[in-house]
Amino acid sequence: MKTALIAGPTGLTGKKCLEYLLESGQYSMVTVLTRKKLNIENKKLVQIITDFNDLQESLKQVKVNDVYCCLGTTMKKAGSKEAFFKVDFDYPLQIASFLKQNGASTFNLVSAIGANKNSTIFYSKVKGEIEQALIKLHFPKLNILRPSILDGERKESRPGEKAGLILSKIVAPLMIGPLKKYKPVKACAVAFALIYFSINAPEGVNIIESDKINSIYNKEKYGIN
Repeated sequence: MKTALIAGPTGLTGKKCLEYLLESGQYSMVTVLTRKKLNIENKKLVQIITDFNDLQESLKQVKVNDVYCCLGTTMKKAGSKEAFFKVDFDYPLQIASFLKQNGASTFNLVSAIGANKNSTIFYSKVKGEIEQALIKLHFPKLNILRPSILDGERKESRPGEKAGLILSKIVAPLMIGPLKKYKPVKACAVAFALIYFSINAPEGVNIIESDKINSIYNKEKYGIN
């Protein structure tokens, strides 16, 4: 069996990803990077209380096969472009770099629909930039998931995102053909797809759009066990 590490295990997608990883028979050990100890007891779980401003210290002894990066924030929560960039670019790139040096062979990233390093939208630009930076690390396998609006209960209030989700659900039946990837996607589907593609995708760079995330979740119920 393999070993895994998840960064961002308390967010909407990360929390579900951790749950699935602990249930999966594919992994004998699951390490989490977390600022505070999680209230979870599981013999497979290893918790590393992490200072994200000193990731090298936290990761220097960590060796895993597969990495799951579910880190992400919003401009409102981050408070500035600099703080947003640190969470969505600096941290993922540092984690990827250190763990690849330690032998990790697969990196799985939760990006976002519309990610493009040339975008005039700061959020989409940063998402595109981290994708390109990770590609340059040349992991044997790199899976980049680009979910649309996430459907799920968050701890913090995101009124803009909630309004967008409601509107998207209303117009979802009209989203066919190329528009299918803009349909809302459940956080549990993204978490499932992360693990499914980590296990089943071919080597190389695999970019998975939101419609494929939904499709895999609906078809492959036992693909991560």
